[in-house]
Amino acid sequence: MPSPFDQNLLPEFESVRGEKEQILWTGKPAFVPFVLGGLLAGLPGIGFGLTWLLASEAFTADKTSVVWNWGFFWLIGLLPLGQGIWAFLSRFLSYSNTVYAYSNRRIIIRTGFFGTHFKSIDFDKISDTEVTVNAIERLYNVGSIRFFSGRTESDEGNVSKLYDYWNAISLPYEVFRRVKEVILDIKTDYTYPNALRPEVNPGYTTRYSKE
Repeated sequence: MPSPFDQNLLPEFESVRGEKEQILWTGKPAFVPFVLGGLLAGLPGIGFGLTWLLASEAFTADKTSVVWNWGFFWLIGLLPLGQGIWAFLSRFLSYSNTVYAYSNRRIIIRTGFFGTHFKSIDFDKISDTEVTVNAIERLYNVGSIRFFSGRTESDEGNVSKLYDYWNAISLPYEVFRRVKEVILDIKTDYTYPNALRPEVNPGYTTRYSKE
């Protein structure tokens, strides 16, 4: 099986590449597992919303029920239903614009459906990297890599980590291994300048070279 690093780099990141920045890898998610992953994420909301709507239909069918006086309480079910459907549609609509990359400086995510959006995470901000392969991805020989850069959200006192994802990419373990190597090399180079640096150290603007 050919390595993804033997392919030509996709051109989508040239507009945001720094002057001395090297794009080391680019990849696009596989369509079916990428879109179905959004459907799986939205299933809890879709299930809850449909259950609520069906239950409210049964209650309001009996006009003698106390619930009948609540009027449009069934509308509450539309919120989780809409969120679940959106999780699927957002993946479907954004697929053509979704591409991932990493350079000698950062992780980059390109996505969007009404427009094009770029998100980048500098290597020194990344504290945790994980690779996963779910049941659908395994069928298509793809997997996902997630990056944690310190972002969290709090819900009633419970703090959750917020991850950035490369979803449904080919050869996920090889990509994971290589990006981990680059992150470690660059972060180490930031802290302990190595032999690649000139005598006058200009910092990380020197060219990265992996041998």
